[in-house]
Amino acid sequence: MIVVTAAIIINDDRVLITRRACGKHLAGYWEFPGGKLDIGETEEECLAREIKEELDVDVEIVRFFMENKHQYNDKNIFLKAYVCKHLRGKIILKDHDKKAWVTIGELGSYKFSPADIPFIDKLRTDNY
Repeated sequence: MIVVTAAIIINDDRVLITRRACGKHLAGYWEFPGGKLDIGETEEECLAREIKEELDVDVEIVRFFMENKHQYNDKNIFLKAYVCKHLRGKIILKDHDKKAWVTIGELGSYKFSPADIPFIDKLRTDNY
């Protein structure tokens, strides 16, 4: 099982979502940005590193949000999401082809990767 972290980056009641670029697994699907946990790092270190690598910004991890296990045809992932705050830096897409700051209500208008859908459901019902 692959452990993956995801950032629920919230700014002014909007959430950052990114779309996976052509040539990537699940290309064209939207997601909460993040990435795979490397050996020897904590989930928080992983998330901060991945966001810096993928978006060139720094985030503050505010709290754990939720986790979800999902089986894709070729891999089994354990996705762990954290609520984050954008600290500094202008977003530069390196692994994605689009980004959007959307309200919780607008999330349903986007085609999300299946593993991220439970996070959307929880965002709709929880106080994040």
